Amino acid sequence: RGCKHLCRHCPIVPVYNGAFRIVQRDVVLADIRWQVSSGAQHITFGDPDFFNGPAHALAIVEAMHIEFPQLTYDVTIKIEHLLHHAAHLRTLRDTGCLFVTSAVESVEDAILAKLDKGHTRADFLAVVELCREADIALQPTFVPFTPWTTLESYTELLRVLAENDLVESVAPIQLAIRLLIPAGSRLLELDDVRQMVAPFDEPALVYPWRHADPRLDALCEEVEQIVRSGEKLKVSRAKIFARIYDAASATADAAGIPM
Repeated sequence: RGCKHLCRHCPIVPVYNGAFRIVQRDVVLADIRWQVSSGAQHITFGDPDFFNGPAHALAIVEAMHIEFPQLTYDVTIKIEHLLHHAAHLRTLRDTGCLFVTSAVESVEDAILAKLDKGHTRADFLAVVELCREADIALQPTFVPFTPWTTLESYTELLRVLAENDLVESVAPIQLAIRLLIPAGSRLLELDDVRQMVAPFDEPALVYPWRHADPRLDALCEEVEQIVRSGEKLKVSRAKIFARIYDAASATADAAGIPM
């Protein structure tokens, strides 16, 4: 439970403030047995980061695989942990892990520094290759619309995904996510954020904000609509991505920014 990391944008941080508590192995395995007996064929380890305690986590999936060899699972792991514990990727694969979700958030180092993510663009691209070598699917998540996003940086994100064959690995909604600033957020440590946010919105539980460049807010809304309509019509990820790319291209072209 919890997470020992303090990423500025993460909503877990105000709740746990860096606290991390292990749930005992027998408790986790008992829960898995109950789910399997109820018909589960796949387990999601949904806590913030599976490798907060790598030895504990690996012991659980190894025991699970011995007891239920056909059971598959997925985990969430930070980019920095995937790099540091790259030797364990094959253990995950061999015990039934189908994919790893990782909160990449941005491919711009300046924005990653603002978010205090603990990794760089180069780290992310290195992890893409490590996961491919280990034959584990990487599912990156992003927060592409932040106060520091520019038209150039958004279009660069789309280029990076296309050039690295990651379009099918990213849920389209991830290209429409807008930064949330909840109560107690470490983002409020930043002067530019404090100066930008509106008063706290109690019903929404966030500090509202608008981008200094209204074209980014308009593009965010357009991308949200593209994703919503595409998913309603069950359009493929590749086709939704192409529509998002076209929308970003049109906005960039109007601003004189080459794609």
